[in-house]
Amino acid sequence: MADTPDTLTIGAFAKAAEVNVETIRFYQRKGLLPEPDRPIGGIRRYGPADVDRVRFVKSAQRLGFNLDEVAQLLRLEDGTHCHEAADLAAARLKDVRLRLADLKRMESALSRLVTACSSSQDHVTCPLIASLHRRTAAD
Repeated sequence: MADTPDTLTIGAFAKAAEVNVETIRFYQRKGLLPEPDRPIGGIRRYGPADVDRVRFVKSAQRLGFNLDEVAQLLRLEDGTHCHEAADLAAARLKDVRLRLADLKRMESALSRLVTACSSSQDHVTCPLIASLHRRTAAD
């Protein structure tokens, strides 16, 4: 039987949504995805709307939204809550910018240490290892 609307098994659903079956079950437990009724003696069936919902969740996660935030976005998806969705996105953007600043600091520190290691031929102690020991003692 060909997969038509609302006739996808969980395996076919997972494949169509490009996730594994456990991801589907996890999203159901988290309330991100409704669990369809199981017909008597049958198996649960899923449709294109379910595939779209999982893709939405995965897209939001790729933008850095955690699952609680994704759940909020799903509650706002009727299009009348754009301001609230924008507030969530602004908070996520602020977090991304803070992470970028941290990554830039880490890049700079590592770059200096790599350079120090490369130019440190006379020393017995590796500048990178020594630096990490100093940081551990300071923490």
